[in-house]
Amino acid sequence: MPHALPITPTDPSQYRDRKKALWLLSVLFPLTALIGPVAYLLGHTHALWFFAGPMLVYGGIPLLDAIFYEDKSNPPEAAVPRLEADRYYRWITYAVVPVLWGTTLLNIVFLATHELPWYAWLATAMFTGSMQGASLTLSHELGHKKDWLGRKVALFNSALCAYGHFSIEHNRGHHRHVSTPEDPASSKMGESIYRFVFREIPGAYFRAWDLESERLERQGQSAWSLDNEIVQAGLLTIGLYGGLIALLGAPVVPVLAIVALWGAFQLTSANYIEHYGLLRQKLPNGRHEPCQPHHSWNSNHLMSNLVVFQLQRHSDHHANPTRSYQSLRDFPDLPTLPSGYFGMFLIAYVPPLWYAVMDPLLIKATGGDASRINFLPAKRARLMRRHGLSEKAGDSAQLAAA
Repeated sequence: MPHALPITPTDPSQYRDRKKALWLLSVLFPLTALIGPVAYLLGHTHALWFFAGPMLVYGGIPLLDAIFYEDKSNPPEAAVPRLEADRYYRWITYAVVPVLWGTTLLNIVFLATHELPWYAWLATAMFTGSMQGASLTLSHELGHKKDWLGRKVALFNSALCAYGHFSIEHNRGHHRHVSTPEDPASSKMGESIYRFVFREIPGAYFRAWDLESERLERQGQSAWSLDNEIVQAGLLTIGLYGGLIALLGAPVVPVLAIVALWGAFQLTSANYIEHYGLLRQKLPNGRHEPCQPHHSWNSNHLMSNLVVFQLQRHSDHHANPTRSYQSLRDFPDLPTLPSGYFGMFLIAYVPPLWYAVMDPLLIKATGGDASRINFLPAKRARLMRRHGLSEKAGDSAQLAAA
């Protein structure tokens, strides 16, 4: 059932965003990928320098999330138009673009031109790829905007990690089919992240191509037209990667491959945790019910939200996709993650730990109603027996869809 609008007892005319200056942390966040290379160039070659960035992000941010915990405050609804009109928040997103590109390109050149121990090379390449996850988070925020510039910057930015189809797939595919068995970007109960990745990444690309081809066909154009945004992004990626290969030679090829693949996997990691096991019901007309806040896992953890443009308030995002990050709200009684995304990524990478943490939370969030759970079909019966769930009439719709 729909959640009531949360109320913040604040005079709208007096409302001030207490986190306004803190959003600048999202601009500094990509610079953590430079810690190892810069230390090395300054003569500090100890291996720990190459792991300082990953430890800060995947260890430090979850620790700060635990210390500062959650921020459940919401802007008054009457103050939202003023927040949305404040260009400060948009300029922060634009400021991240050159930082991301500069950090990524500097690390790529560094890895292609320096002899490093294999572990230092791999740590730097993968962590640079992790920043491509941040890049796609930025593209996610801008890609939902109605203005031409925001959407084109999102397209340009996603081309950095060869994932230019993202905005098309996400906006026109994922948001339409989210939390249904048909959605390749919604994970199912009992599905590990390693199984999910082989469904999500190719499924996202093919769905994006089909959606863009259908759009162009309606306009009487070929799918291979330069008006195809996937083609536009692909040409940007080819130009960038081709130029780097021409400049730096063969050593840059494995760098580009790992950066792009790990960046895509970071997006997959976010998709995996955002809707795990949650299911929209089918209506008598065969369509799924409108997406509600309880169809997404939510997190109000302060520190991680500050560096991912409040993407973790995913429940409001899917219910109201055009809202900007500074205006996203918390709701009562949402499916809630026990940590921010960086902590949840580490849990997801160990499937038995993930199931131990998330399956009980999923059952609690759905009231133990199997008809509200998106099961991996092959594990459905086993999971129902393990958790004492019973078949209900509503289950037949999911069984038919699966």
